[in-house]
Amino acid sequence: MAGAYGGPEVLSVIEVAVPEPGPGQVRVAVRAAGVNPFDHKVYSGAFGTDPAALPMRLGTEAAGVVTAVGAEAIGPAGPVQTGDEVIVYRAPGAYASELVVPASSVLPKPAGLSWEQAGGLMTAGVTAVHTLEAIGVGKGDTVLIHGAAGGVGLVAVQMAVARGATVLGTASEAKHELLRDLGAIPLAYGPGLADRVRAAASDGVDAAADLVGTDEAVDVSVDLVPSLSRIATIAGFERGARAGIKLLGGVPGADPGTEVRAAARLELTAAAEAGRLRILIAGSHPLREAADAHRQIMTGHVTGKIVLVP
Repeated sequence: MAGAYGGPEVLSVIEVAVPEPGPGQVRVAVRAAGVNPFDHKVYSGAFGTDPAALPMRLGTEAAGVVTAVGAEAIGPAGPVQTGDEVIVYRAPGAYASELVVPASSVLPKPAGLSWEQAGGLMTAGVTAVHTLEAIGVGKGDTVLIHGAAGGVGLVAVQMAVARGATVLGTASEAKHELLRDLGAIPLAYGPGLADRVRAAASDGVDAAADLVGTDEAVDVSVDLVPSLSRIATIAGFERGARAGIKLLGGVPGADPGTEVRAAARLELTAAAEAGRLRILIAGSHPLREAADAHRQIMTGHVTGKIVLVP
């Protein structure tokens, strides 16, 4: 929980009572909760510093075991029962050992996923699917993904490959072998990127996704993709707005993709269940070390997901 606005030092663990679930609700014992850059932005003050919002519970995604259900607890995949192993998204306040959430937020956990993988699947996953939908990625397309080795990027690469697209992904050279393993053509970012993309995609680029928020990502995309409607950003909002490309996410003026993201949840669990989607875990921390987890993601050099384990 964040007791003030600021850096990771404002985070602490406190004891609160967990209520019994009411109608349409379930209680979940959390086994893992995903850590996302969005979480840091919330308590850093990037979205405002309203004192009335403090203290602030953090987290958006979790995985765990259902310990109690209210009447008519029906999730997207059907009735939810005590003992079910589940993924929870959206899960406000997911940095916790127990949660009470609407049953509509609860999905069956794929048996092949670890708790850490399940807890870190959804936030990046639904963002990746929303991005691919927004720019219309499909069979035969060539898509350029900036930040392909980040949490969202790794899912976007795999889902785009599964759709039959040719994927070009930017990342530091240390991550190129991983991207090749996932089916992408890796490219180093930095000066000369547009020329490297042209060399790798002789027939041109149909769509592009900026997952890092740099001017380079937006500028190169605009230079190479014929239609602005097939370029989207989840991070470079100011530059993206000036360029006239699609803005995706929860900031003012962006498309939140609420329905697309909700529908993506079952698509993601099905892909993970079938082995078409790998969730890479960069590290896990006990809940009491949430500040250290945030310091790790703030470096911007994490490959895969960071999770908290209560």
